[in-house]
Amino acid sequence: MAQRDLKIRRLTVRRFEWEMPGLGLDYNGFNKVYMAGSRLTHTDHVLTIETSDGITGEYVGGDSVAYAQVAMVAPYLIGRSALEREKIWNDLKRALRKHDRFGMGPIDIALWDIAGKAYGAPVYELLGGFRSSLPAYASTYHGDENGGLDSPAAFADFAVRCKEMGYPAFKIHGWGNGPMGREVAAVLATRAAVGDDMDLMLDPACEYNTFGDALKVGRACDEAGYFWIEDPYKDGGLSAFAHRKLRQMIRTPILLGEHVRGLELHIDQVLADGSDFVRADADYDMGITGVMKRAHAAEALGLDCEIHAPGPAHRHCMAAIRNTNYYELGLVAPHLDRRSKHCRVYADGYSDDLESVDEHGHVPVPQSPGLGVEIDWDWVTRHETGAVVYE
Repeated sequence: MAQRDLKIRRLTVRRFEWEMPGLGLDYNGFNKVYMAGSRLTHTDHVLTIETSDGITGEYVGGDSVAYAQVAMVAPYLIGRSALEREKIWNDLKRALRKHDRFGMGPIDIALWDIAGKAYGAPVYELLGGFRSSLPAYASTYHGDENGGLDSPAAFADFAVRCKEMGYPAFKIHGWGNGPMGREVAAVLATRAAVGDDMDLMLDPACEYNTFGDALKVGRACDEAGYFWIEDPYKDGGLSAFAHRKLRQMIRTPILLGEHVRGLELHIDQVLADGSDFVRADADYDMGITGVMKRAHAAEALGLDCEIHAPGPAHRHCMAAIRNTNYYELGLVAPHLDRRSKHCRVYADGYSDDLESVDEHGHVPVPQSPGLGVEIDWDWVTRHETGAVVYE
């Protein structure tokens, strides 16, 4: 039986870097794209939360904004019970009300890791447990001009390859600053290539400049029977009114919410007819606790909650949610080495590379206590560029 008064005694944030071969940046320096011969330096973090009885919660992820907020709330956390996640969540929600609350994600996830280790169970079982194998979609890097995903035919060919690997679904991240005709052609060519028995999605990632652009591509998605279109134009997916207007003019379901912060605003957006799906991300949306609140709110409305991006925490969340469809595995592209991310932070073989799915296009849910993954601390130490300790 776990001790009910596990006290938080120390938080450590480690920053590390590694090179990603075959990747560069697109026209504005924001989107990662295939670029032969290039090597892109990437920065990531590991948060550990140590408790009074020796159990340590670990989480890989988060960005510099999140860890600036971790520094703000670390004094509050020291001495608190690590098992009082709901109290901590609500206290931090208020404390960070003037910010985007990104710092809550890593903290909450590490606390769930502690809980699983304390009770000797994987997190998804503590959350309720619904499945242990997750259907995945291949989520591409953005279109490029460099011989990778550089044409409608390239997207179509890559979708066929993913389908042959077992993937039941495929998502296009199109081009930035490109002609809408090419975007439309990619939508149609990919459907023609894979046939009718693979779900297709499109995520412009807020690249379209006008409502008209979104409408043109949305109608192509209608013609091709896409499963959803996501965050089409440059409002950032924030305007419920704008997307309600788009929903009135196309049939393809719309998925919003990656850039909306907080449970209440997400549900307000749905109630205002701005989105057909609810989006959730444990990094962005106040941790595992935040994701599960959103999933259950969506369930009450009869809608599906789709989790953004891969990772161990997201596998556990999805495994405990009935009303969700696909695990986002990515980002992926042809011509990249299968270990192109070169982030070997896990020592137990956990991976979100293209080849991580089984023959049915599924990924497993880790079964060891907590998040169920083992960090390769030797690898982290070799790539570490800094560390901060709070105690």
